[in-house]
Amino acid sequence: MPDARPRRSALYLPGANPRAIDKARTLACDVVILDLEDSVGPEAKAEARGLAAAAARAGGFGARELVIRVNGLDTPWGADDLAAVARAGAEGNLGAVLVPKAASPGDLAAYRQALGPVTPIWAMIETCAAIFALDALGHASRAEGVETWVIGVNDLIKEMRCRPGADRAPLLPALASAVMAARAHGLAILDGVFNDIPDLAGLERECRQGADFGFDGKSLIHPTHLDIANRVFAPDALAVAWARTVTAAFEAPEAAGKGVLKVEGRMVERLHLDQARRLLAVTRAIAGRGA
Repeated sequence: MPDARPRRSALYLPGANPRAIDKARTLACDVVILDLEDSVGPEAKAEARGLAAAAARAGGFGARELVIRVNGLDTPWGADDLAAVARAGAEGNLGAVLVPKAASPGDLAAYRQALGPVTPIWAMIETCAAIFALDALGHASRAEGVETWVIGVNDLIKEMRCRPGADRAPLLPALASAVMAARAHGLAILDGVFNDIPDLAGLERECRQGADFGFDGKSLIHPTHLDIANRVFAPDALAVAWARTVTAAFEAPEAAGKGVLKVEGRMVERLHLDQARRLLAVTRAIAGRGA
């Protein structure tokens, strides 16, 4: 079964802010991303690196996945970031390292070599080159231990020089292609951030669009966005009820060996059983976090 861990909400927090790191241990997010890249100025890079590594060693994040986003290997800070988080990952509770601007299989191989063989990698998909290399990146992700892609919409918009409105029309081909490539290679994938912090209606609209496209969740930049993302990307009650119905139908003795069933007037195949089992597993995991 594909990974059933909930990743409805992945909250970026600046790695240079110790109060934010402490607060992250109490927030209702599925993923905490301590950022060493965009949200940290050059003068604070070393401090942020140390704080994030210490947080990984200390733990205390509960069921939340802890991810550290590093600076790229093509920057003055990338190599030191990777060395520090690799040590922290070996000693502590680090779920993954998020690497920026993965545009080619060679990029992923370089990050894997720098991190060593154990630490899971997440990769930012945020350049035009990456969009045109999605299948190759998918194959390389499987080879290099990449578990999750995260769309970086702000960098992609900057490169494209596009003007996305509320419907994100210029980005839709890239978003759909990235989801399809991720699924083809067995990867999780998170939608990009929503920048207008107080516009909660706009956030909900964009979360629903992302969920309709098939994203597992959304990366976020503010704690006030958590409730909406968690709600929108959670399985709804009707979907859960149908998943239970499908599972029960295939588990009935008379369904043994059958590949197709008629359930409440609808044709259901075993591929729908796999989907139902994963949805129920995600639902149980979310319920466990609430407890």
